[in-house]
Amino acid sequence: MLELLDHIGLFAFAISGVLTAANRNLDILGGYIIAFITALGGGTIRDLLLNVDIAWMTSFSQLLMVIAGATVGIVFRKKLRSLRRTLSIFDTVGISVFTIVGVQKGLSHEQLAITAVFLGMISATFGGLIRDVLCNEIPLIFKKEVYAIPCLLGGAIYLLGDYLGLGDSAWLLWLSMLFIVTFRTLAVMFSWKLPLINEIN
Repeated sequence: MLELLDHIGLFAFAISGVLTAANRNLDILGGYIIAFITALGGGTIRDLLLNVDIAWMTSFSQLLMVIAGATVGIVFRKKLRSLRRTLSIFDTVGISVFTIVGVQKGLSHEQLAITAVFLGMISATFGGLIRDVLCNEIPLIFKKEVYAIPCLLGGAIYLLGDYLGLGDSAWLLWLSMLFIVTFRTLAVMFSWKLPLINEIN
């Protein structure tokens, strides 16, 4: 189940990346590169931190999903742009999946509980961080946007369920992902913001 969701997340993030590239008027090669980095960057950093083999380097299916997502994003970019907040939708799906993948991978390598949650957040957000830097934008994670917090809280929910012995249950997986999607979607809809450092008295 999680492997399927992981591939769906890669597909969604690749679309998110290529749409960002299109918005910055990059060429087609640049679009595929940004899609690749968006989809696989966070997981690469996670695996490097864990000192394990980088997942996509031995998975043809992961690479294929990124290429497919980027191609769909390029071919249907005009229609996707016409959908309200499309970029945010694909980004949200991606972060919900990769948060849980990262937490699970941290736990499987016997990391501290808090470390596993942070690995989930890194898996979910650092690909987008690198994407935004390369596209000359301030990354969402550094703005007022409520972006990483849903990942941390959703990862904590999954962690708690795993601690209670429910880690293999599908409903815990879906509950954690649904929490992240809902929290992030509401944050976008209602413009929830974090205070800036200079706004704190």
